[in-house]
Amino acid sequence: MSDNEKPTLLIIDGHSLAFRAFYALPVDSFMNREGQHTNAIHGFIAMLINLLKAEKPTHLAVAFDISRFSFRTREYPEYKGTRGETPVEFIGQIPLLEEALKAMGIPTVSKEDYEADDILATLAKEGAEQGFHVYVVSGDRDAIQMIGDDVTLLYPNARGVSELKRYDRDTVFERYGIEPHQYPDIAALVGETSDNLIGIDKVGEKTAVKWIVQYGSLAGVLEHADEIKGVVGEKLREQKDRAIRNRKLNHLLTDVDLPFGPADLERQPIDEAAVRAVFDKLQFKTLLERVIKLAGEDGQLSESDGSSVPTAEVEETGIPPVRTMVDEELAKWLDTQSAHGTIALGLRVETFVGRVTGLGIASATDSAYVPWETDRPDYVALENWLASDAPKYLQGSKQQLKALRRSGLDLAGIAFDTSLAAWLLKPAGKADDLASQVYDFLGERLPQADPNQLVPDTDAVSIATEAWYVLRVTEYLAEKLAQTDRKVLDEIELPLVPVLATMELDGITVSQQILTKLSGELTNVSADLATRAYAEIGREVNLGSPKQLQQVLFEELGMPKTRANKTGFSTDAASLTDLQEQAPHPFLDLLLKHRDATKLKQIVETLEKAVDANGRVHTTYDQTGTSTGRISSNDPNLQNIPVKTSVGREIRSAFEKGENFTTLLTADYSQIEMRIMAHLSGDEGLITAFNEGEDLHRFVGSSVFGVEPADVTPLMRTKVKAMSYGLAYGLSAFGLSKQLRIESSEARKLMTDYFDRFGAVRDYLRNVVEQAKVDGYTETIFGRRRPFGDLNSSNRVLRENAERAALNAPIQGSAADILKIAMLDVAADLRDQQLGSRLLLQVHDELVFEVADDELETLTAIVRARMGGAAELRVPLEVQVGTGANWDAAAH
Repeated sequence: MSDNEKPTLLIIDGHSLAFRAFYALPVDSFMNREGQHTNAIHGFIAMLINLLKAEKPTHLAVAFDISRFSFRTREYPEYKGTRGETPVEFIGQIPLLEEALKAMGIPTVSKEDYEADDILATLAKEGAEQGFHVYVVSGDRDAIQMIGDDVTLLYPNARGVSELKRYDRDTVFERYGIEPHQYPDIAALVGETSDNLIGIDKVGEKTAVKWIVQYGSLAGVLEHADEIKGVVGEKLREQKDRAIRNRKLNHLLTDVDLPFGPADLERQPIDEAAVRAVFDKLQFKTLLERVIKLAGEDGQLSESDGSSVPTAEVEETGIPPVRTMVDEELAKWLDTQSAHGTIALGLRVETFVGRVTGLGIASATDSAYVPWETDRPDYVALENWLASDAPKYLQGSKQQLKALRRSGLDLAGIAFDTSLAAWLLKPAGKADDLASQVYDFLGERLPQADPNQLVPDTDAVSIATEAWYVLRVTEYLAEKLAQTDRKVLDEIELPLVPVLATMELDGITVSQQILTKLSGELTNVSADLATRAYAEIGREVNLGSPKQLQQVLFEELGMPKTRANKTGFSTDAASLTDLQEQAPHPFLDLLLKHRDATKLKQIVETLEKAVDANGRVHTTYDQTGTSTGRISSNDPNLQNIPVKTSVGREIRSAFEKGENFTTLLTADYSQIEMRIMAHLSGDEGLITAFNEGEDLHRFVGSSVFGVEPADVTPLMRTKVKAMSYGLAYGLSAFGLSKQLRIESSEARKLMTDYFDRFGAVRDYLRNVVEQAKVDGYTETIFGRRRPFGDLNSSNRVLRENAERAALNAPIQGSAADILKIAMLDVAADLRDQQLGSRLLLQVHDELVFEVADDELETLTAIVRARMGGAAELRVPLEVQVGTGANWDAAAH
């Protein structure tokens, strides 16, 4: 039989790969509606799909351990004794994984008293003998001994299970200098920390390899132990029993009695109904689609199940029938279903090219579709209902509000938005569409037409039915939201929707002429920097290619290595900036300047494309874009324009007052996060500084360094400023030393002196994390919660990342809430006083207004009062205001 004709056997160590997937994927990002963590299952199945596509096995099985106990622990009770307790988040995932594999037609096998590796070794040996190509997938290095002419090991890298390294005989020899069957002898001498097998003292891998190469095997080494000189020879002779024990335990059995052999593991069709059921329970929508698609491509869909499961009929789901209504019938229906405007209805807006084409409205028992035609007089009742305070539930309300306004309609009474509510419930989650919410929260499938099909197999449901689903998702989320989060939703996020919609629709005037000039200048600067960089190394390279830069920097120029990544060594901005500090080089200096110029050029080009026919740019504000509560800006992003560089200021100068307006007004908070720190910590020193109007960092520097405020040098001020802000972000002494380019000992002393004088800050920061570990979340001044399930994780990296994020969450989240409240209050005053001035931009802690004639004094007073009074803190909220014909000129 030729190699091409041989069948392929793929065998997987289930527990090994599931554990690696568990630690590779964030725990809190994978949880089903019952609260079961599913990250290990998700990672395992994603890896399996990739394997099935890449290797196309004809035969397949997954082996699992039954427990930690086996014949090895009977012989050596300390075997694997150093392994910690199974993380609570992992518990329960293996049975669900086995259920999923069964539905996918993949046999699983376990054997009492044996480990999964013994099962794999047995199947690998039998498979090779019976003419199979065998692929073993395991994260246990003991599996190296299985490798042979027809057996290849696929071993996951340190980052999880997304990448598998292929080990054959040549790879093993290249890596270790030995044959695969000799690897257990090496491991016996060196020891295996993960299995708690202690090796020979002073014997490392290089020494062990040298001995095995010289003497052929562990037995040969021990036979010639008297010939080995020095301390290592003494240790070998004294501790040879360790090596003998290790070799006995790390030997994998190849004769385990199994209920089937390789030939019995032929790949079977999936049970589609069962797959859909278990993946629904796991809430793996994307993985489900991948599994179904792959099974179809491979001919593994069971004939009895067909290629799809029909959507449940209306009678089974209780979906109300849709009625198309206009005129008096619609007016009467709206009045009846909303109980004269007191009961909330679901609303869904149908659009085409940003304009309204229809509306779906639903109650719990009825639904209506309203085709929209501009200027139709008999829609008065609909228009009145839309513009009234009658409560309405929506998903993604801002986009629908904008579409209604473009079509001459207004929308008020937004009483719930499932997108905002889902985000408050899980701030780190991504914004989902309605179909995903129906699937995730209700466990049902919202029929959708395939956008890639000219004639879809499935008709999309009416938007009236979608409105009904919005009601049901609302009911689910309203029950799940904590009372404090519901208050944030009702009092901050929902009222902010029309404010942001108005800002997006208004946009801001931007000078195309200035942008064109800047684009040309930056193009020339980038080209010049690239030419000079090429001259330094004598050839042209792609300055945007990490691979080519790695070759230039670390091979040709021999520069110190940066941190390792999956492609070699990092060439990101932070790494190269550090490298330039350590080992300055003209090429690297020019490269960093070229990157800056290129980034600025891209910002300018993006803005150029965004200017509309009226000369205005309309950004989109995302309320759900961050986990802290801060608003993000997209398409174009107006929060990434540097403010401290000359080119950044030139870009800002392109943002101008509009025609018929007198000036721009900018207003932002001074040191708002430090003021919130003072309030939350109650530290008397910080409170005194702010209440007396002191320069905070000069005041803190005076206390820390023991000098008069007037004697605080700029360097002292820089150090305490970096520390004050850094502490709120979990900055360590090492991080502070790196940031300030000082010794770690100086950084530790700086932090010690700081906390000696501002102990309440230290106590507050400690308490934030400890309280969050108990509660499972942090909370802002206004009650916005941010969950941190990883605070009690057994994974150190996940736990420490969560601790750092938890430190700052109440501070940054409170700052976000304060700015939003200020926006609401200012917008209300502008509306109530019928002013022509407009709020145009929100960028970080800054607001930008367009000022109408004769309104500057009034607007300034409103802005100062509303921003300064947005929260009652122990310290004043200081607001800085500036005016000018453009954004840069209005800086303060």
